[in-house]
Amino acid sequence: MPHALAIAVVACLAVVFASNHVAARLAFDHGVSVITAVSVRSVVTVVGVMLLLRLAGVSAALPSASRRDALIVGLILSLQSFSLYSAVSRIPVALALLTFNTFPIVLALLSWATTGERPARRTGRAMPVILVGLVLALDIPGVLASAGQSLADPMRFAAGVGFGLAASVSFATVLLLTTRWLNAIDGRVRTVWTMGVVALVVSAAGIVTDGFAWPVDAAGWTGLALLSLLYGSAFTAMYVLVPRMGAVNTAPVLNIEPVASMVIAWAVLGQTIAPIQVLGAFLVVGSVIWMNLGPR
Repeated sequence: MPHALAIAVVACLAVVFASNHVAARLAFDHGVSVITAVSVRSVVTVVGVMLLLRLAGVSAALPSASRRDALIVGLILSLQSFSLYSAVSRIPVALALLTFNTFPIVLALLSWATTGERPARRTGRAMPVILVGLVLALDIPGVLASAGQSLADPMRFAAGVGFGLAASVSFATVLLLTTRWLNAIDGRVRTVWTMGVVALVVSAAGIVTDGFAWPVDAAGWTGLALLSLLYGSAFTAMYVLVPRMGAVNTAPVLNIEPVASMVIAWAVLGQTIAPIQVLGAFLVVGSVIWMNLGPR
């Protein structure tokens, strides 16, 4: 596939992922709980990938030696899924995704701490720029100057940022463990098992805590249906298409997701952020893309 076309396809996937989070916020605003959204989305994704495996004639069986590892990764992925949607439900979608997009920094630090491998020079240069961009995007100076009065609900905002950071740390951990434990497993099979664990764990938590809450109107049902369809289709397409297009050169384009979500959330939900926050968003996204395009 021509490089320009590959970039365009991956950019479209990033827009679909962003649309999924905007649809999730629409569902949350109309009665859907985070547990309901994660459970339904995970089940739809597992079913979609299982169908792909069936069409390709690939077995979904996982070697017995890898099942414990897949279970652990799935449990951490459950935390990531719950945390990210919890962030989206509390703060503007773009800010939630920007906070989550610090995971490359966390991954570099985790790798350094566990293997002693120092981050690449390009990564070290990008880290402070990403942090400055995140500070601007979250309008930390304005919040501090006003003692939190610029926020409609300071505690809700703080919780949203906290969940975003928790999603970042847990996702970085998933990437680290997947590379070490499950790298030799077919990506589709890995997805079925790890996302299957997410579906089971979150659904069980919803039953035990009575955490399921369904849409209260048509808008809520539309949001729930769209988030499940968009996430499942984008996730499946990513595993099918990106490896064929050269992941090293195209996957960083997925980091335009926060910017895409900013535009879509403005058009659909009426969410807006200040110009200084837009500057911060572009600093974060641009630095992440620049960092990932460096030599491997």
